[in-house]
Amino acid sequence: MELLRAALCAAFILTSFAAVAADYPAPKQGDWIARDFKFHTGETMPELRLHYTTVGEPTGQPVLVLHGSGGDASRMLTAEFAGQLFGPGQPLDASKYYIIIPDGIGHGKSSKPSDGMKTAFPKYDYNDMVDAHYRLVTEGLGVKHLRLVIGNSMGGMHTWIWGVRYPQMMDALVPMASQPTAMAARNWMLRRMMLETIRNDPDYNSGNYTAQPRMMKYAINAYGIATGGGTLGYQTLAPTAAQADKMVDERLATAVTADANDYIYQWEASHDYDPSAGMEKIAATLLAINAADDERNPPETGITDAAIKRIKNGKLYLIPASTETRGHLTTGNARFYSRQLQELLQIAPQRTM
Repeated sequence: MELLRAALCAAFILTSFAAVAADYPAPKQGDWIARDFKFHTGETMPELRLHYTTVGEPTGQPVLVLHGSGGDASRMLTAEFAGQLFGPGQPLDASKYYIIIPDGIGHGKSSKPSDGMKTAFPKYDYNDMVDAHYRLVTEGLGVKHLRLVIGNSMGGMHTWIWGVRYPQMMDALVPMASQPTAMAARNWMLRRMMLETIRNDPDYNSGNYTAQPRMMKYAINAYGIATGGGTLGYQTLAPTAAQADKMVDERLATAVTADANDYIYQWEASHDYDPSAGMEKIAATLLAINAADDERNPPETGITDAAIKRIKNGKLYLIPASTETRGHLTTGNARFYSRQLQELLQIAPQRTM
């Protein structure tokens, strides 16, 4: 779902590759320009490029799929996600659905700091990212109503925002690996430490570096180990110091391909995330999917349970922890919830704007 997810999935030997066209229609890519896009800071970009991938035909029921921090549409085209959902007879069968997977602002092939503006690029937040995708869907692709919005991690947080900000736009919402609460506690503390480590690397040079900061790989991997993988998963895969060392060595040997400015923007965008006040606004049928061993969204806080009670048609599915789950990374594998998603789409009434 994101850079960290990709590295960890490799470490856990969870195969991650683009599913082939034989499983579902070949993905198509495109770009759309949002003109005079205004950010929450008041800054305006005359042309904001939004890259997107679609699977299926525009005649199908539209579904919006949202990726995680540091990722792009390709992170949602893995065998574990798309391969479990987009094929014939699967919950999001691409012969019936028109699947739209955009790259978020600052991600993938959408406009981002590394295009040339560096730290002069407008400081975007999650509301900006959702508003940009709303314009892409409605103005760029001409879609007036969505059957489903589904997202993972950052995409899950965006899904909560969609439900609050555009409550009449969709029939169903599936926010995954996320909670509808302020970015705070250990989640933000670890993000902040990761970003401060990169910023304080002399190589970073206030964003005017000539090579990617050397401390990036250490900051990214420390954050990844702390916030994804699952307690039982780690114990199963690395029950000895030698095996744990091997996993660390493999992580550190994997090249970091992210641009430092892009990366800092991507993660800092979460700082003011907080849809909690708007739960009563959500009109769509909602199924929140979290993992019981999710390090970033621990169910022990009761936050999601309390929020669900404020939603007219809301439900939580908590994937039980096991040696097969991977904490925050669990929802990247749709085999854990494909049946629940299928059932949701069977019962969620079709609504109009």
